[in-house]
Amino acid sequence: MEGTVFTPSLERMKHVRSEQGKMLTKPFLDLCKTLLPVIEKFGAAMTLVKADIGGNISRLEKNYLSDPDKYKYLYTIVHGEIESETSKGSASCTNGLLWLTRAMDFLVEVFRNLIAHQDWSMSQACGDSYQRTLKKWHGWLSSSTSSMGLMLAPDRKKFMEVAAGSGDIYADMERFCSEFGPFLQDNHKFLASVGMDEMKAT
Repeated sequence: MEGTVFTPSLERMKHVRSEQGKMLTKPFLDLCKTLLPVIEKFGAAMTLVKADIGGNISRLEKNYLSDPDKYKYLYTIVHGEIESETSKGSASCTNGLLWLTRAMDFLVEVFRNLIAHQDWSMSQACGDSYQRTLKKWHGWLSSSTSSMGLMLAPDRKKFMEVAAGSGDIYADMERFCSEFGPFLQDNHKFLASVGMDEMKAT
């Protein structure tokens, strides 16, 4: 592997915004897709997270492909659903974007924990991240399932070795968190501005 598991993501980040600074739909979704192989390195612990992220990317991508010119910018999809009063449905793209963003928040926190607490096990890093990001949005069932899944987190040393490839894993991880974080913050700001940032899991 050339570089680390984060190399493809760092490359994609350069293309997510238009010259005017707007979030572009396809580049943002393509960036999120580069994280699926990273999640795979966690093994069974992240099976649910990976399925959730993959499903939400597919939902948004399907909408984008229905009219790439119309949905060139990510937030246009949400505006369209608000106008048609379908944004609050559990199968809406608005819901998809919200949960995709939340899942990414969780991953960024996991990586931040791995950087800040180099003595923590992977289970500790994942558990703490879950408490601080996803837990408050999950119902009892989702919360129990997620907590059980995180107990299957891989050995930290093994994960870091696999993730490092031929690059500097801590440097790339730090850069990933600092550059990807602002995209997620923008999504939350936008979703909050249309009253859609507080939806909980059913």
